[in-house]
Amino acid sequence: MTTVELEIPRAGAGVAARTFFAVLWRDTFVTGRELLPFLAQVVVQPFFMLFIFGKVLAGIGYVQGNFAQILLPGMVALTGFLTALQNTTMPLILDFSWTREIEDRLLAPMPIPLVALEKMVFGALRGIVASLLIVPIGYLILDGIDWPASAWPGVLGLIVLGSLAGAAIGMTVGTLVNPRRIQIMFAVVLMPLMFTGSTQFPWHGLTHLRWFQVICALNPLTYVSEGMRSLLLPGLQSIPLWIDLPVIVVAFAVFAAIGIKGFLRRAID
Repeated sequence: MTTVELEIPRAGAGVAARTFFAVLWRDTFVTGRELLPFLAQVVVQPFFMLFIFGKVLAGIGYVQGNFAQILLPGMVALTGFLTALQNTTMPLILDFSWTREIEDRLLAPMPIPLVALEKMVFGALRGIVASLLIVPIGYLILDGIDWPASAWPGVLGLIVLGSLAGAAIGMTVGTLVNPRRIQIMFAVVLMPLMFTGSTQFPWHGLTHLRWFQVICALNPLTYVSEGMRSLLLPGLQSIPLWIDLPVIVVAFAVFAAIGIKGFLRRAID
């Protein structure tokens, strides 16, 4: 009798894990079939930002020569963070409000929090792919880019953490905001996130704009951007990794908890 009681939870956990990865694989497969629209979505905006800020303005002398080296790590961080956020939020809005596809997911043999986690992991995967695509584009467009090979493991780790944090914020937005107000929310959330995340400038360069520096310090994206620069530009003063990593992890944990709670409420409704 005791043996049977112990085996049932194991079987349940195994089924839930297999279902989780099966759903994740299905979403990944669908993305592969929609590869060109996905690439257009994630590449066009960063491409033009790199070209204008890093090539055009540098070419006409409006920015310093090493600005491209500061810009690219920030753009890689921004792309992963915002792609994960958007690709978590928008499917949730569609699933809960119009397509109702979420009902099939909720009937799958896995706990509801795992359904929410799969949404975040899938959004983060898209963010990771988008970030990695920006690196060769940056090398092609910008001059003077040379990332040391020894920094790549840390860079990949930061891309993963930053994408997870963006996906967690996306889960929070997608479950707590009324679908009718989602466009307004994107304008209110995305633009401030984009321009207060220290992606186009180093955080320590804001010492003469102390109020804006404080605002940027409240944005989790700042710590992804600064962490990238800490690894890739050791000669540049940046927020150290021992601060960046805990802040990103805490941001992910807090927003994931809020988002999953909101997901459970929406699922029950």
